[in-house]
Amino acid sequence: MYNFLKMPTNLPPEYYAIEERYKAAQTPEEQVELLEELISTIPKHKGTDHLRADLRRRLSKLKERGAQQKKTGKVVSPYIVDKEGAGQMALIGFANVGKSTLVAELTNAAPEVSPHPFTTWQPTPGMMALENIQVQVIDTPPIDREFVEPEFYVMLRRADLILLMVDLEADALTQMNESIRLLVENRVIPAHLADAHPEPGNRVVPLLVLGNKFDDESADENYHIFCELAGPGTPCLPVSAVTKRNIEEMKRRIFETLDVIRIYAKPFGEDPDLSAPFVLARGSTVEQFALQLHRDFYENLKTARVWGSADFDGQQVSREYVLQDGDVVELKI
Repeated sequence: MYNFLKMPTNLPPEYYAIEERYKAAQTPEEQVELLEELISTIPKHKGTDHLRADLRRRLSKLKERGAQQKKTGKVVSPYIVDKEGAGQMALIGFANVGKSTLVAELTNAAPEVSPHPFTTWQPTPGMMALENIQVQVIDTPPIDREFVEPEFYVMLRRADLILLMVDLEADALTQMNESIRLLVENRVIPAHLADAHPEPGNRVVPLLVLGNKFDDESADENYHIFCELAGPGTPCLPVSAVTKRNIEEMKRRIFETLDVIRIYAKPFGEDPDLSAPFVLARGSTVEQFALQLHRDFYENLKTARVWGSADFDGQQVSREYVLQDGDVVELKI
């Protein structure tokens, strides 16, 4: 469902009638035709400049997608982002809060960074180093635009963690509340609010609120005021996309939230490669590690030895042994 926000109050009645038909459109061809009608009904004055520009961008993307569909025979949505690395983070927030700056600083992605609002118009994924593993961070279009595409929330439902960035120098509380309201309306429920929204069909996703522009000690008071207003139980962390203040703490929180462990494979009779861990869900067993390593190990495993969490280095353990972060495992078939 499209969310049309902050609409000008002087739009003609036919605009809203066409808008309802647009929301119900089933094909890209219908959407293109109705968007063209919508644009034609909007009065041309300063108050509607942003709305007309936004609809024109949407129209352009639909036409490009239609041309691609005719060429390839299938629709490819930019919001379908294949997961890479140890986890997928979606970075969301209002325009100009610093999302693209953070992604550009910490990943190999190259989102367009500009002081002007609404620079990012489609998801831009990048890989961020998290100790000796990689996680995927997706820069996303602003959540406060006139309308948000349905695929946006489909992408968020697939994420392992949502990073909600707010600007501590602006009205951070309103930014957070409005963003969370849109998430809940679209059945993407922040984990700390799960008990209040038990409805079937909801998707619960961990969320961390990043208070950006925490550049130096002068920003401490702004953050403390925001925390008090946000209320207890809201997972918050102040960061600076420019000075990188608190970025290492952010990475630690991300790793904790992902709830994964790093396991190092030790080839029989050789030293382990400590630069290339396997990533498993916390609580995984030797058997599950064997399956991830190779099906031959899973099917033909004879012995397993563990260094790290075992009672002594090289202890022989069973298939059901629960591994811990940093364990070194030697499997023999």
